[in-house]
Amino acid sequence: MAYFQNEFEIVKVGPLNNSAFELIFNAPEIAEFAKPGQFVHILCKNKTLRRPISICEIDKALGNLRIVFDIRGEGTAWLSKRQKGEYIDVLGPLGNGFPCTEMKKAPLFIGGGLGVPPLLEATKCFDSKANAILGFRSEENVILYEDFMASCENVYLTSDDGTCGRKGFVTDVMKELVLEKAYDVVYACGPFPMLKAVSAIADEHDIDCFVSLEERMGCGVGACLVCACQVEIAGQRDHKHVCKDGPVFNAKEVVW
Repeated sequence: MAYFQNEFEIVKVGPLNNSAFELIFNAPEIAEFAKPGQFVHILCKNKTLRRPISICEIDKALGNLRIVFDIRGEGTAWLSKRQKGEYIDVLGPLGNGFPCTEMKKAPLFIGGGLGVPPLLEATKCFDSKANAILGFRSEENVILYEDFMASCENVYLTSDDGTCGRKGFVTDVMKELVLEKAYDVVYACGPFPMLKAVSAIADEHDIDCFVSLEERMGCGVGACLVCACQVEIAGQRDHKHVCKDGPVFNAKEVVW
């Protein structure tokens, strides 16, 4: 797997809501090899460990990558204050992404909160035929809704408090949609309990399901054991690295 480490110029940076920011940087080497569902490891000033952030969009023609992140500490706070024209130290593309193949013709994407951005690039693999369910805590937390509307056939919005879309969980909508349409694959990213529930519904209806897991990371390339997760393959339990073997896994292999 090819990955690169260098300082790359910021093309755009700014807020999407009160806590989420987008940042676009020019990295032709990374963009050439990047796939939907992979991530980049960014060095934030005065921090020993890099910050893993999923790739939201890939523009191979311009060599740009778009990332979306929340401010969760000093590192991401520093990143949110960068300016156009500055440079950031990035390692990537890292991890295994979503298996978007032409064999799958009826995909359903399900994202919760900051699990929404990693799905956007993957929806583009299906020529506007994808359906998506996006869940947020409240209207003020909604991100990328218009982007998904532009790349998907249908987009369903849910919120915990009912201030936007349908009040409830993404799984409430999923249970209804899988009865109405013959989906052949589900791609999901979000909180672990959400992914567990999505996986169970997909399994019940015999639909292939791939989930993007989130774990704290150290090296980002599989050299340390910080991001180990438990899987079961052919009846045998084992541990894999979210950074190297994932972050995308077949839901049937994850020990929930």
